[in-house]
Amino acid sequence: MPRAIKKKVKHKDVAVETEVQDRISDIKELMRRKQRAVVMYGSAAALGIALVSGGVFYKYASDDKARQIEYEAYKVYHNEFQKSPLSKQEQFKKAADLFNQAYSKSKSPRLLLYIAGSYAEVENYPEAIKTLELFIKDHSSEKNLLPLAYRQLASVRLRAGNRADALKAFDSLYALQGDMFKDLALMESARILEADGKKDEAAGKYKEITEKFKDSPFYNEAKSKVDEKKAG
Repeated sequence: MPRAIKKKVKHKDVAVETEVQDRISDIKELMRRKQRAVVMYGSAAALGIALVSGGVFYKYASDDKARQIEYEAYKVYHNEFQKSPLSKQEQFKKAADLFNQAYSKSKSPRLLLYIAGSYAEVENYPEAIKTLELFIKDHSSEKNLLPLAYRQLASVRLRAGNRADALKAFDSLYALQGDMFKDLALMESARILEADGKKDEAAGKYKEITEKFKDSPFYNEAKSKVDEKKAG
């Protein structure tokens, strides 16, 4: 019986086969790593999307809540749609509290003007002044609202009996860009100066109104003061 012929396996073939198997093992391991990476990064991306989405939702919810509180504050401030009438003290204390809550959720600068106005109405002048100074410090870029803040600050300081600081606020108001309230700043400054016996400085303010603001509602008063000065 013929003997089976054994194929002689060459050492070179064995080496090649071993190398191929090693390569396959390496590829499988690499694929496993990539799958883990895909899962990991996919999870991270999903988490990131969830966080961003959650942040957007939170901001929207927070802004929406702020708007609701702000709306309630306006109703109280103007004493409208109230179930029962409020005294002036109750009205503006409640309005200040609501506006403060709204501002804590959404830093809208106009809310500070309402907060200051509410404090001023109940003669809480220190808090009104503090609020307006915060507006000027934190929202000086609000060019349309800044004149309102300085006008309100000057008025509150004047009501509080601090004439010198009121005069400084009117000077700051006059120094702002644009013509908003410049005639008012001049007139109020002139009145303060005149009351303090500084008639020449006051006369200069009155004269400036007549020269620069002929359409001002203060023109006639200022002109009468100028004419009075000329008459001696």
